[in-house]
Amino acid sequence: MSALPDTDRPNRLERRKRRTRAALIKAAQRLIAEGKVNVPILEITQAADVGMGSFYNHFDSKEELFEAAVTDVLDAHGAMLDRLTEWIDDPAETFATSFRLTGRLFRRRPQECEILLANGPALLGSDRGLAPRALRDIKAGVDAGRFAVDDPELALAMAGGALLGLGKLLRDDPDRDDAQAADTVTESVLRLFGLSAQEAHDVCQRPLPDAAFAET
Repeated sequence: MSALPDTDRPNRLERRKRRTRAALIKAAQRLIAEGKVNVPILEITQAADVGMGSFYNHFDSKEELFEAAVTDVLDAHGAMLDRLTEWIDDPAETFATSFRLTGRLFRRRPQECEILLANGPALLGSDRGLAPRALRDIKAGVDAGRFAVDDPELALAMAGGALLGLGKLLRDDPDRDDAQAADTVTESVLRLFGLSAQEAHDVCQRPLPDAAFAET
């Protein structure tokens, strides 16, 4: 068998490094979801099925890994919301769709739910994931005359608190209908932002993208 060309070796090495990093991040996400944030690095590498030395090729500390694990969830969630709402012209509907989808995800993607709830207060001020997109949509809604909001940052704080409360309720009450609960809370937030009760209800009755939970 002929040897691989030299140009192929770095590519294989890079792929292996990416797989190792991804395995560490996935293991960290599972541990965060289980509330095991004080585990030693050895336990993390065992969960990832990688060697101890591999850890320090990618991260300087356990804290750096956990931060990367949370960022990975936020980036994936944000990318999903961007993809599923890019066709919507109405900023009020864009906001509502993102809120309704995230509410449903608390039940349908429990590991992500636990990570979001465990880091909830910090995520409200994050520049990744849902928070910056919600703030963007609130401001767009104000500019378009759809929302009557004087302070978008305060509006975001109220909406974020409602969303985290919804997530905890759905986690603690597994028999509650997640779709109905998410839509009810979204309606209340839209009314808080200035929509009439009927209009808020109508917005929350619109169909969600078919591909929303294709990967669940």
